[in-house]
Amino acid sequence: MRIMDTSHLKPFVNPIANTWTPLAPIASARTFHRTIDGYRPTPLVELPPIAAELGVGRVFLKDESHRLGLPAFKILGASWAVANSLAEKFGIPVQGVSLDALRAAVGEHDVTLVTATDGNHGRAVSHLAKLLGIRARVYTPEGVSTSAIAGIRSEGAELIESDSIYDDVVRAASASVLGKDNELLIQDTSWPGYEAVPRWIVEGYTTLFSEIDEQLAEVSTAPDVVVVPTGVGSLIQSAIEYYRGTSAFRPAILCVEPVTAACVLESLHADALRSVDTSAGTIMTGLCTGSVSELAWPSLRAGLDVAVAVTDDDARLAVDDLEALGVDAGPCGASTLAGTRKMVADRQLLDQLSLPESPIVVLLGTEGRSANPFTR
Repeated sequence: MRIMDTSHLKPFVNPIANTWTPLAPIASARTFHRTIDGYRPTPLVELPPIAAELGVGRVFLKDESHRLGLPAFKILGASWAVANSLAEKFGIPVQGVSLDALRAAVGEHDVTLVTATDGNHGRAVSHLAKLLGIRARVYTPEGVSTSAIAGIRSEGAELIESDSIYDDVVRAASASVLGKDNELLIQDTSWPGYEAVPRWIVEGYTTLFSEIDEQLAEVSTAPDVVVVPTGVGSLIQSAIEYYRGTSAFRPAILCVEPVTAACVLESLHADALRSVDTSAGTIMTGLCTGSVSELAWPSLRAGLDVAVAVTDDDARLAVDDLEALGVDAGPCGASTLAGTRKMVADRQLLDQLSLPESPIVVLLGTEGRSANPFTR
Protein backbone atom coordinates (compact mmCIF):
# COMPACT_ATOMS: atom_id res chain seq x y z
CA MET A 1 0.00 0.00 0.00
CA ARG A 2 1.39 3.43 -0.94
CA ILE A 3 0.10 6.45 0.97
CA MET A 4 0.21 9.61 -1.14
CA ASP A 5 -0.29 12.28 1.55
CA THR A 6 1.20 12.22 5.03
CA SER A 7 0.77 15.91 5.94
CA HIS A 8 -2.37 15.13 7.95
CA LEU A 9 -0.59 12.84 10.41
CA LYS A 10 -1.06 13.41 14.10
CA PRO A 11 1.54 12.47 16.74
CA PHE A 12 1.59 8.88 17.95
CA VAL A 13 2.05 7.97 21.63
CA ASN A 14 2.66 4.60 23.26
CA PRO A 15 2.26 5.17 27.03
CA ILE A 16 3.69 1.75 27.93
CA ALA A 17 6.74 1.77 25.62
CA ASN A 18 9.03 2.37 28.58
CA THR A 19 8.13 -1.02 30.03
CA TRP A 20 9.38 -2.98 27.00
CA THR A 21 12.72 -4.82 27.15
CA PRO A 22 14.47 -6.47 24.17
CA LEU A 23 15.09 -10.21 24.35
CA ALA A 24 18.87 -9.67 24.41
CA PRO A 25 21.10 -6.63 25.02
CA ILE A 26 22.29 -4.92 21.87
CA ALA A 27 25.96 -5.54 21.05
CA SER A 28 28.50 -2.71 21.37
CA ALA A 29 30.94 -1.59 18.67
CA ARG A 30 32.86 0.98 20.68
CA THR A 31 35.98 -1.15 21.14
CA PHE A 32 36.31 -1.33 17.36
CA HIS A 33 35.60 2.38 16.89
CA ARG A 34 38.46 3.21 19.22
CA THR A 35 40.86 1.56 16.73
CA ILE A 36 39.98 4.10 14.03
CA ASP A 37 42.38 7.04 13.86
CA GLY A 38 40.80 10.19 15.24
CA TYR A 39 38.14 8.51 17.36
CA ARG A 40 36.92 10.65 20.23
CA PRO A 41 33.47 11.27 21.73
CA THR A 42 31.62 14.05 19.91
CA PRO A 43 30.52 17.05 22.01
CA LEU A 44 27.37 17.16 24.11
CA VAL A 45 26.43 20.84 24.09
CA GLU A 46 24.07 22.35 26.66
CA LEU A 47 21.53 24.86 25.32
CA PRO A 48 20.01 26.89 28.21
CA PRO A 49 18.07 29.29 25.91
CA ILE A 50 16.31 26.34 24.27
CA ALA A 51 15.50 24.84 27.68
CA ALA A 52 13.98 28.16 28.74
CA GLU A 53 11.94 28.37 25.54
CA LEU A 54 10.62 24.82 25.89
CA GLY A 55 9.96 25.10 29.62
CA VAL A 56 12.06 22.04 30.50
CA GLY A 57 14.89 21.46 32.96
CA ARG A 58 17.92 21.22 30.65
CA VAL A 59 18.52 20.63 26.94
CA PHE A 60 21.63 19.03 25.48
CA LEU A 61 22.52 18.48 21.82
CA LYS A 62 24.80 15.63 20.73
CA ASP A 63 26.83 17.36 18.02
CA GLU A 64 27.67 14.91 15.21
CA SER A 65 28.84 17.59 12.76
CA HIS A 66 32.40 16.18 12.98
CA ARG A 67 32.61 12.41 13.48
CA LEU A 68 35.79 10.58 12.44
CA GLY A 69 36.53 13.06 9.67
CA LEU A 70 32.97 13.21 8.30
CA PRO A 71 30.09 15.69 8.88
CA ALA A 72 27.59 13.12 10.19
CA PHE A 73 27.17 10.16 12.54
CA LYS A 74 26.70 7.49 9.84
CA ILE A 75 30.27 6.21 9.92
CA LEU A 76 29.58 4.59 13.31
CA GLY A 77 27.14 2.12 11.76
CA ALA A 78 28.84 1.77 8.39
CA SER A 79 32.25 1.01 9.89
CA TRP A 80 30.95 -1.74 12.18
CA ALA A 81 28.97 -3.30 9.34
CA VAL A 82 32.02 -3.25 7.08
CA ALA A 83 34.16 -4.73 9.88
CA ASN A 84 31.76 -7.63 10.39
CA SER A 85 31.28 -8.21 6.66
CA LEU A 86 35.02 -8.35 5.97
CA ALA A 87 35.74 -10.46 9.05
CA GLU A 88 33.11 -12.95 7.87
CA LYS A 89 34.43 -12.93 4.29
CA PHE A 90 38.07 -13.50 5.25
CA GLY A 91 37.49 -15.79 8.23
CA ILE A 92 38.95 -13.62 10.99
CA PRO A 93 37.38 -13.17 14.43
CA VAL A 94 35.44 -9.94 14.76
CA GLN A 95 35.89 -9.92 18.54
CA GLY A 96 38.66 -7.38 19.17
CA VAL A 97 39.16 -6.70 15.47
CA SER A 98 40.86 -3.44 14.48
CA LEU A 99 40.91 -1.36 11.32
CA ASP A 100 44.56 -2.37 10.79
CA ALA A 101 43.63 -6.06 11.05
CA LEU A 102 40.92 -5.59 8.44
CA ARG A 103 43.33 -3.80 6.14
CA ALA A 104 45.79 -6.67 6.46
CA ALA A 105 43.07 -9.26 5.79
CA VAL A 106 41.97 -7.48 2.63
CA GLY A 107 45.54 -7.25 1.35
CA GLU A 108 45.55 -7.38 -2.44
CA HIS A 109 42.09 -8.93 -2.72
CA ASP A 110 39.62 -7.35 -5.13
CA VAL A 111 36.75 -6.12 -2.93
CA THR A 112 34.03 -3.54 -3.61
CA LEU A 113 31.60 -2.10 -1.05
CA VAL A 114 28.19 -1.26 -2.54
CA THR A 115 25.34 0.79 -1.13
CA ALA A 116 22.41 3.09 -1.90
CA THR A 117 22.19 6.39 -0.07
CA ASP A 118 20.55 9.76 0.21
CA GLY A 119 23.88 11.23 1.31
CA ASN A 120 25.68 10.54 4.55
CA HIS A 121 25.56 6.74 4.66
CA GLY A 122 27.05 6.45 1.18
CA ARG A 123 29.85 8.81 2.03
CA ALA A 124 30.58 6.84 5.20
CA VAL A 125 30.79 3.53 3.30
CA SER A 126 33.01 5.21 0.69
CA HIS A 127 35.26 6.62 3.40
CA LEU A 128 35.72 3.16 4.92
CA ALA A 129 36.58 1.76 1.51
CA LYS A 130 39.23 4.45 1.08
CA LEU A 131 40.70 3.74 4.52
CA LEU A 132 40.90 0.04 3.65
CA GLY A 133 42.28 0.53 0.14
CA ILE A 134 39.29 -1.05 -1.62
CA ARG A 135 36.61 0.21 -4.01
CA ALA A 136 33.12 1.55 -3.36
CA ARG A 137 30.07 1.94 -5.60
CA VAL A 138 27.25 4.19 -4.45
CA TYR A 139 23.73 4.58 -5.87
CA THR A 140 21.85 7.84 -5.20
CA PRO A 141 18.18 8.83 -5.70
CA GLU A 142 16.79 12.14 -6.88
CA GLY A 143 17.08 15.14 -4.56
CA VAL A 144 20.54 14.45 -3.11
CA SER A 145 22.37 17.76 -2.67
CA THR A 146 25.33 18.66 -4.85
CA SER A 147 27.52 18.88 -1.76
CA ALA A 148 26.55 15.34 -0.70
CA ILE A 149 27.36 14.10 -4.19
CA ALA A 150 30.69 15.93 -4.07
CA GLY A 151 31.41 14.42 -0.66
CA ILE A 152 30.87 10.88 -1.95
CA ARG A 153 33.06 11.56 -4.97
CA SER A 154 35.77 13.01 -2.73
CA GLU A 155 36.14 9.57 -1.14
CA GLY A 156 36.93 8.03 -4.54
CA ALA A 157 33.70 6.08 -4.94
CA GLU A 158 32.05 5.19 -8.22
CA LEU A 159 28.76 7.09 -8.24
CA ILE A 160 25.58 5.86 -9.93
CA GLU A 161 23.11 8.76 -9.95
CA SER A 162 19.40 8.25 -10.60
CA ASP A 163 16.17 10.23 -10.79
CA SER A 164 14.38 7.43 -8.91
CA ILE A 165 13.16 7.52 -5.30
CA TYR A 166 15.26 6.11 -2.45
CA ASP A 167 13.51 2.74 -2.18
CA ASP A 168 14.11 2.10 -5.88
CA VAL A 169 17.84 2.77 -5.73
CA VAL A 170 18.11 0.44 -2.74
CA ARG A 171 16.67 -2.28 -4.96
CA ALA A 172 19.09 -1.35 -7.76
CA ALA A 173 22.12 -1.53 -5.46
CA SER A 174 20.98 -4.88 -4.10
CA ALA A 175 20.44 -6.34 -7.55
CA SER A 176 23.86 -5.15 -8.72
CA VAL A 177 25.80 -7.43 -6.35
CA LEU A 178 23.95 -10.66 -7.13
CA GLY A 179 26.35 -13.42 -8.10
CA LYS A 180 29.43 -11.32 -7.35
CA ASP A 181 31.47 -12.77 -4.50
CA ASN A 182 33.84 -9.81 -4.43
CA GLU A 183 31.07 -7.23 -3.89
CA LEU A 184 29.56 -6.62 -0.46
CA LEU A 185 26.24 -4.80 -0.01
CA ILE A 186 26.39 -2.47 3.02
CA GLN A 187 22.80 -1.26 3.29
CA ASP A 188 21.16 0.33 6.33
CA THR A 189 17.67 -1.03 5.75
CA SER A 190 16.51 -4.63 5.88
CA TRP A 191 14.15 -6.96 4.03
CA PRO A 192 13.53 -10.72 4.23
CA GLY A 193 16.86 -12.49 3.74
CA TYR A 194 18.92 -9.33 4.33
CA GLU A 195 19.18 -8.72 8.07
CA ALA A 196 22.80 -9.23 9.20
CA VAL A 197 24.34 -6.06 7.77
CA PRO A 198 21.50 -3.76 8.91
CA ARG A 199 21.79 -5.33 12.37
CA TRP A 200 25.50 -4.52 12.51
CA ILE A 201 24.73 -0.94 11.50
CA VAL A 202 22.25 -0.65 14.36
CA GLU A 203 24.87 -2.01 16.77
CA GLY A 204 27.42 0.51 15.51
CA TYR A 205 25.25 3.41 16.56
CA THR A 206 25.32 2.35 20.23
CA THR A 207 28.69 4.11 20.53
CA LEU A 208 26.85 7.42 20.26
CA PHE A 209 24.47 6.55 23.11
CA SER A 210 27.15 5.18 25.42
CA GLU A 211 29.03 8.45 24.95
CA ILE A 212 25.89 10.41 25.90
CA ASP A 213 25.49 8.41 29.13
CA GLU A 214 29.09 9.08 30.10
CA GLN A 215 28.87 12.77 29.25
CA LEU A 216 25.67 13.27 31.23
CA ALA A 217 27.23 11.45 34.18
CA GLU A 218 30.03 14.02 34.14
CA VAL A 219 27.45 16.76 34.83
CA SER A 220 25.51 14.59 37.29
CA THR A 221 22.31 14.21 35.33
CA ALA A 222 20.41 11.64 33.28
CA PRO A 223 18.17 11.80 30.19
CA ASP A 224 14.39 11.93 30.50
CA VAL A 225 13.76 12.34 26.74
CA VAL A 226 16.02 11.40 23.81
CA VAL A 227 14.99 12.85 20.45
CA VAL A 228 16.02 10.98 17.29
CA PRO A 229 15.67 12.01 13.62
CA THR A 230 14.39 9.00 11.71
CA GLY A 231 14.62 7.71 8.16
CA VAL A 232 14.55 3.94 7.66
CA GLY A 233 14.68 3.45 11.43
CA SER A 234 18.17 2.08 12.16
CA LEU A 235 19.28 4.89 14.47
CA ILE A 236 16.07 4.94 16.47
CA GLN A 237 16.11 1.14 16.70
CA SER A 238 19.57 1.46 18.23
CA ALA A 239 18.32 4.10 20.68
CA ILE A 240 15.33 2.00 21.74
CA GLU A 241 17.30 -1.21 22.24
CA TYR A 242 20.14 0.59 24.02
CA TYR A 243 17.90 2.49 26.44
CA ARG A 244 15.54 -0.44 27.00
CA GLY A 245 18.19 -3.11 27.56
CA THR A 246 21.73 -1.76 28.09
CA SER A 247 21.71 1.69 29.63
CA ALA A 248 21.00 2.31 33.30
CA PHE A 249 18.42 4.88 32.13
CA ARG A 250 15.02 4.43 30.49
CA PRO A 251 14.14 7.80 28.92
CA ALA A 252 11.18 8.48 26.68
CA ILE A 253 12.25 8.26 23.03
CA LEU A 254 10.84 10.68 20.47
CA CYS A 255 10.96 9.88 16.73
CA VAL A 256 11.00 12.84 14.31
CA GLU A 257 10.25 12.52 10.56
CA PRO A 258 9.43 14.88 7.69
CA VAL A 259 5.71 15.13 6.93
CA THR A 260 6.53 14.09 3.35
CA ALA A 261 8.31 10.88 4.43
CA ALA A 262 6.62 9.79 7.65
CA CYS A 263 6.73 6.03 7.10
CA VAL A 264 7.26 5.28 10.81
CA LEU A 265 4.32 7.42 11.84
CA GLU A 266 2.05 5.90 9.20
CA SER A 267 3.10 2.40 10.27
CA LEU A 268 2.52 3.09 13.96
CA HIS A 269 -0.98 4.45 13.34
CA ALA A 270 -1.78 1.40 11.19
CA ASP A 271 -0.04 -1.00 13.61
CA ALA A 272 1.55 -2.55 10.53
CA LEU A 273 4.34 -1.66 8.12
CA ARG A 274 3.29 0.97 5.59
CA SER A 275 5.18 2.66 2.75
CA VAL A 276 4.70 6.32 1.82
CA ASP A 277 5.17 8.33 -1.35
CA THR A 278 8.31 10.50 -0.93
CA SER A 279 8.22 12.15 -4.36
CA ALA A 280 7.38 15.55 -2.82
CA GLY A 281 10.85 15.57 -1.29
CA THR A 282 12.17 17.48 1.74
CA ILE A 283 15.20 19.52 2.79
CA MET A 284 15.69 16.76 5.38
CA THR A 285 17.15 14.58 2.63
CA GLY A 286 18.69 12.03 4.97
CA LEU A 287 15.20 11.29 6.32
CA CYS A 288 13.47 11.06 2.93
CA THR A 289 12.77 7.33 2.95
CA GLY A 290 9.49 5.67 2.08
CA SER A 291 9.71 2.42 4.04
CA VAL A 292 10.71 1.35 7.54
CA SER A 293 13.45 -1.24 7.89
CA GLU A 294 11.73 -4.55 8.66
CA LEU A 295 14.46 -5.27 11.19
CA ALA A 296 13.64 -2.07 13.09
CA TRP A 297 9.87 -2.45 13.09
CA PRO A 298 9.39 -4.79 16.11
CA SER A 299 11.46 -2.51 18.37
CA LEU A 300 9.72 0.64 17.14
CA ARG A 301 6.29 -0.91 17.51
CA ALA A 302 6.92 -2.01 21.11
CA GLY A 303 9.50 0.39 22.52
CA LEU A 304 8.99 3.83 20.93
CA ASP A 305 7.22 6.39 23.13
CA VAL A 306 6.36 9.19 20.70
CA ALA A 307 6.48 9.90 16.94
CA VAL A 308 5.88 13.27 15.29
CA ALA A 309 6.25 14.70 11.79
CA VAL A 310 7.66 18.16 11.05
CA THR A 311 7.61 20.42 8.01
CA ASP A 312 10.53 21.87 6.10
CA ASP A 313 9.66 25.28 7.56
CA ASP A 314 9.90 23.78 11.06
CA ALA A 315 13.33 22.41 10.22
CA ARG A 316 14.55 25.67 8.65
CA LEU A 317 13.59 27.61 11.77
CA ALA A 318 15.37 25.08 13.98
CA VAL A 319 18.53 25.30 11.84
CA ASP A 320 18.52 29.09 12.15
CA ASP A 321 17.85 29.05 15.90
CA LEU A 322 20.65 26.56 16.55
CA GLU A 323 23.01 28.49 14.30
CA ALA A 324 22.31 31.63 16.37
CA LEU A 325 23.52 29.66 19.41
CA GLY A 326 26.72 28.59 17.64
CA VAL A 327 25.54 25.05 16.86
CA ASP A 328 26.32 23.57 13.44
CA ALA A 329 23.28 21.49 12.48
CA GLY A 330 21.82 20.57 9.10
CA PRO A 331 18.08 20.05 8.60
CA CYS A 332 18.08 16.41 9.72
CA GLY A 333 19.90 17.15 12.95
CA ALA A 334 17.89 20.32 13.61
CA SER A 335 14.65 18.40 13.06
CA THR A 336 15.01 17.11 16.62
CA LEU A 337 14.50 20.63 17.97
CA ALA A 338 11.50 21.05 15.65
CA GLY A 339 10.05 17.77 16.86
CA THR A 340 10.58 18.63 20.52
CA ARG A 341 8.78 21.93 20.00
CA LYS A 342 5.83 20.02 18.59
CA MET A 343 5.89 17.59 21.54
CA VAL A 344 5.95 20.22 24.31
CA ALA A 345 3.18 22.22 22.61
CA ASP A 346 0.85 19.21 22.89
CA ARG A 347 -0.34 19.06 26.49
CA GLN A 348 -2.43 15.93 25.93
CA LEU A 349 0.63 14.14 24.55
CA LEU A 350 2.81 15.21 27.48
CA ASP A 351 0.23 14.02 29.98
CA GLN A 352 0.39 10.53 28.47
CA LEU A 353 4.20 10.43 28.85
CA SER A 354 4.27 11.16 32.59
CA LEU A 355 7.55 13.06 32.37
CA PRO A 356 9.11 14.71 35.45
CA GLU A 357 8.27 18.38 36.04
CA SER A 358 11.62 19.61 34.66
CA PRO A 359 12.75 16.94 32.21
CA ILE A 360 16.26 16.61 30.79
CA VAL A 361 16.07 16.51 26.97
CA VAL A 362 18.80 15.21 24.65
CA LEU A 363 18.61 16.15 20.95
CA LEU A 364 20.60 14.14 18.42
CA GLY A 365 22.23 16.62 16.05
CA THR A 366 23.07 13.96 13.49
CA GLU A 367 24.69 16.11 10.78
CA GLY A 368 26.43 19.42 10.24
CA ARG A 369 25.41 22.00 7.64
CA SER A 370 28.22 20.89 5.32
CA ALA A 371 26.51 17.50 5.02
CA ASN A 372 23.39 19.19 3.63
CA PRO A 373 23.73 22.92 2.85
CA PHE A 374 20.09 23.28 1.83
CA THR A 375 18.78 26.41 0.15
CA ARG A 376 16.55 28.41 2.47
